[in-house]
Amino acid sequence: MNTLIKLEITRTLRNKRFMFFSVAYPAILYTVIAGGASTEELVKGTHLTLPLLMMVSMASFGAITAVLVGNSERIAKEREKGWVRQLRLTALPGRGYVTAKVASAAVVSLPSIVVVFIVAAAVKNVRFDGVWQWFALTGVIWAGSIVFAALGVAIGYLVTGDAVRPVTFIVYFVLSILGGLWMPTATFPHWVQKIAEWVPTHAYAALGQAIEQGHAPHVKDVALMVAYGALFAGAAAWLYRKDTHKS
Repeated sequence: MNTLIKLEITRTLRNKRFMFFSVAYPAILYTVIAGGASTEELVKGTHLTLPLLMMVSMASFGAITAVLVGNSERIAKEREKGWVRQLRLTALPGRGYVTAKVASAAVVSLPSIVVVFIVAAAVKNVRFDGVWQWFALTGVIWAGSIVFAALGVAIGYLVTGDAVRPVTFIVYFVLSILGGLWMPTATFPHWVQKIAEWVPTHAYAALGQAIEQGHAPHVKDVALMVAYGALFAGAAAWLYRKDTHKS
């Protein structure tokens, strides 16, 4: 399994187009959106400014790009080419293959988070009262990306190689928009805001926003991430077993 993880990481790092969209693109978007933004509080008493809000949003966006898009496309293509079938003939257990996909995606997602933080600190002079907040933010966003890595595995086993890209991007854009990663959910109609509260990307961004304010994450957001993680991982495991029987 360790060999497969190393292979997956090496293969991803060699994909220059993918690395651009997962690492550089979120930082560029942050500069465009927050570069000339005011540093005044969006809501009085929250300590959240647009540069702070978008820093978490774009770091989360980049992490999701790395784990969701990369996983789903690679798995669907590997199934069609017979690579997954070949791996099943080796001593690698099924859970090892899925774990390797999730683990390698999580490793690749870390640079996308760090680059956005560096750009935010350099361009908008983002600072926190305690250094712990930087480490906590990195840890929370990185750990939360595993939920979407599991979703990527599930999509990869659910659809064909021809359909995986449009399906993934529909899921990707809907989750990003509803989760408030591109614009604050406060700008949405009230009924859309109510729906957005239960979307995993909304809870994902809320974890980081709580840390930015110096608070512990809300129990509801943590519970939602755990529940979605279990749901997506369970779906990925079930779809993997189903694909095994087909083979």
